[in-house]
Amino acid sequence: MRIEERFVVKAAAGEVWSFLVDPRRVVGCVPGGELEEVLDERTFRGQIRVTVGALSLAYRGRVRLAEVDAAALRVTIVGEASEGSGTGSARLTLRSWLVARPDGATEVVALLEAEVVGRIVRILRGMVEQFAHEVFQDFAACVRSTVESEASGRRAPAPRREPMRVMPLLLRTLRAWLAGLVRLRGDGAPRA
Repeated sequence: MRIEERFVVKAAAGEVWSFLVDPRRVVGCVPGGELEEVLDERTFRGQIRVTVGALSLAYRGRVRLAEVDAAALRVTIVGEASEGSGTGSARLTLRSWLVARPDGATEVVALLEAEVVGRIVRILRGMVEQFAHEVFQDFAACVRSTVESEASGRRAPAPRREPMRVMPLLLRTLRAWLAGLVRLRGDGAPRA
């Protein structure tokens, strides 16, 4: 899977950069994320907890800041995790860079390459990329809210501590997928 996402934060690039290269702070915006251990200044161990109805999954692993280029405002994060009670696993490479905008805001560009196998993929059946987009939208909204609050001197929202709840995200994913299907049919595409 390969997806590209973009979002804008109404804060200076330096403030956004300081947040994005600090996993201790970023983890509060990762749905279901929890930092368990700092191995060194660039390597961290943690988990992502996921619930699908009554089913609970936990992916444990580590992330590493593989490249940190403060001058170019570019960071590459490499991670891998395994499902604690199953055979699922995930590997990812996230390349992000910041673009300062003339209005003082900062655009965050993120390119994610991921390989995910296991029960969660079977549950999502063909909607993995759209689901990843929905999860990223939640992450981006949290980053935006946190950094903008801090930049304006307001108290940032409290970090999330609950597992990622797949069902609400799955419903949003399904709605987006159906809306895309309707748009395709409206554009004169052949009907199935």
